[in-house]
Amino acid sequence: MKNKLFFDIGYVKLNKYGEELCGDKMEILPREHGVISILSDGLGSGVKANILATLTSKIAITMLKQGATIEEVVNTIINTLPVCKVRGLAYSTFTIIYGINSGKVYIARFDNPPVFLKRDGAVTLIEGDDVQIADKNVKEAEFNIKDGDTIIAISDGILHAGIGRIMNLGWQEPELAAYISKLPDELSAMSIAKKIITTCNDLYGDLPQDDASCMVLKYQKPEKVTLFTGPPVEKNDDTKIVSELMYGKGKKIVCGGTAASIVSRILEKPVNIDMSNSNPDIPPIAYIKGIDLVTEGVLTLAKALEILEDYKSSISHIDDMFTNDKNTNAVYMLLKILLDEATHIRILFGRRVNPAHTEIGFPEDISSKHDIIKKLAEILKEFGKIVTIEYY
Repeated sequence: MKNKLFFDIGYVKLNKYGEELCGDKMEILPREHGVISILSDGLGSGVKANILATLTSKIAITMLKQGATIEEVVNTIINTLPVCKVRGLAYSTFTIIYGINSGKVYIARFDNPPVFLKRDGAVTLIEGDDVQIADKNVKEAEFNIKDGDTIIAISDGILHAGIGRIMNLGWQEPELAAYISKLPDELSAMSIAKKIITTCNDLYGDLPQDDASCMVLKYQKPEKVTLFTGPPVEKNDDTKIVSELMYGKGKKIVCGGTAASIVSRILEKPVNIDMSNSNPDIPPIAYIKGIDLVTEGVLTLAKALEILEDYKSSISHIDDMFTNDKNTNAVYMLLKILLDEATHIRILFGRRVNPAHTEIGFPEDISSKHDIIKKLAEILKEFGKIVTIEYY
């Protein structure tokens, strides 16, 4: 695949304190030539807000998928949503972002905060021009983007963070823009969203007084990673799988002692084990010249899967989930690459049963590396990663 630019996408939401349902809703529709993303904010909070936001986002994404215009979408939303008897309002606010892989972006925004654009370390607000649709004021913007540009859409719950506590007037747009400008450029879209939401929650003192959401689109070249685990069924495929690993673009990961031995033998380079990891639950990392990360197999992958399961519902960034020994913790190092340094992940999976697992009595759910890899890939796809598995 050519290194064409595309949109890496991430989104995280924070429920108002005491509410089981979030009044914000985000929808992502990948397209062959780009992506359509929607952030809607239902009026109020709780169940009613969740219904309003869900209805808005579903209407919008369905109509846009079928080729409807923004005017048709806005008309339908305004005429569909029920009117709040208390406030006399009949809508949820929304931000629609349509990104085309060729480098065009269109934004339609109805009563949501402005969109932030980070480019070359500087952050600007995309306000847009006023357009009247169904007697409502909609902001529209259309512009070109370039490699490395990051677009950040938020609900107003983020701007309310810290009111009456750390910040008298909340986390206002200039302060948020300054915060975004300081985030490392290498962070993935999901990691940027998590960083913003985590800080938002901190400003609320862990007691958010409003639903808060962040949706991030990062326009970039693919960041590729190849992961090899498990010996091939046919020993004759050893050379082929190592060749695929070494000639693959981007970072290279080997998980498993047998896989590492195969790579060492084919490349004629030694495996050096680092015993400095102080965590007894996580096997140590190793080093092979030319390989970015070498770890143990089943235990490390199972632990990584366990953390990823929690990561789906957590607002914390992976850096905040590990505090000590990051440079020697195999699980952290593996997840850091997969989550922050990869957009496209290619897994070379050898299906030969490792006799060592049965000899030491691994439970079935741990020894089944195939299930672990499959679930790992599914979760990474939920995070917007492009994941392929090739079996040997």
